[in-house]
Amino acid sequence: MRPDYEMLSHLSLFSGIHTDNLQAMLQCIGGRFQTLHKGEFPILARDEVPYVGIILKGRIHMIHEDAWGDTAILSAMGPGELFGETFACGTNLHSSATFQAVRETRILALPFRKVIHTCQNSCPFHYQLIENMLRMVSDKNARLMEKLEIVSKKTLRRKILTYLSFQAERQESRTFELPLSRTQLADYLCADRTAVARELARMKQEGRIDFEKNTFTLL
Repeated sequence: MRPDYEMLSHLSLFSGIHTDNLQAMLQCIGGRFQTLHKGEFPILARDEVPYVGIILKGRIHMIHEDAWGDTAILSAMGPGELFGETFACGTNLHSSATFQAVRETRILALPFRKVIHTCQNSCPFHYQLIENMLRMVSDKNARLMEKLEIVSKKTLRRKILTYLSFQAERQESRTFELPLSRTQLADYLCADRTAVARELARMKQEGRIDFEKNTFTLL
């Protein structure tokens, strides 16, 4: 599949970089496009992560599995978002989490060392790429802080309401689409799926929220 450089130029990672420069820059860095099928793992726990991935379409979940096989979704990422940067940027390049495509997903893998070290030409747009990536890493850290705030709530109801509140704020509407299925939501909240479904039903009956499939409204 031929890369759509016009589409790439609209991503936050390439903000301020002209479309005409994108192809040359990606060739210089060694960027690699890849299509992942649903359920495929671009990165497994303990894999070495020499690259930063950016999602062009589809969704990827960052998952942690404990010694007893229980899984938790640490982060759910969609188009335009980075993944793997936490490990690619560190001194230990081995991942402590697994990344899974939850639907057919198209990604662009950028070798991190080539991103942060400019080439001999010292291209101005390369410095712009570094600045954009740092800004995106900072934004993602803020999302992870949201996750900490959600799971630190003492009751399941408060966890659900805090999560829904963040979604409403992000989508700038009291009616919004939930990006997770019920099972995925339970994994994200570190809770039992049946308990989550029961609590959602209670809050709907009480008039706190309304929902139809994945469309939710805060009342």
